[in-house]
Amino acid sequence: MTTERDYFTASMTEAEVRSMGSLALAHVGDAVFELLVRVYLARGGGKNGSLHQAAVEMVNAAAQAGDMEKLLPLLTEEEAEVFRRGRNVKVHSVPKHARLGDYHAATGLEALFGYLYLLGRRERLNALFGAVVEGN
Repeated sequence: MTTERDYFTASMTEAEVRSMGSLALAHVGDAVFELLVRVYLARGGGKNGSLHQAAVEMVNAAAQAGDMEKLLPLLTEEEAEVFRRGRNVKVHSVPKHARLGDYHAATGLEALFGYLYLLGRRERLNALFGAVVEGN
């Protein structure tokens, strides 16, 4: 008999999440952040074309670097450490439209969102994402 896993919520133990590399956390966090953006935009209505363009404007290295400036003062020490680990990870290539510093900050943001998601900290994700979109 096999135990069924819940792949949708993907809650993991703290030890499992801490053992993951920053790029793995960012890989998950990229999808989490984009899903949050898409839901946020869909709730506001609009046409499919404008929804896509609005999502592209919110999910890019420069925008995410700006988001991190809003979030840094709100982070716990644990969250700040996850962000720093993600920001400082060695990347082998940077998209041609992104600045290196922005790309590093975006990777840190994605690592943080992946970390919180995998730990099942939905309320905290919601609070941080709320701070990102506040005033939009």
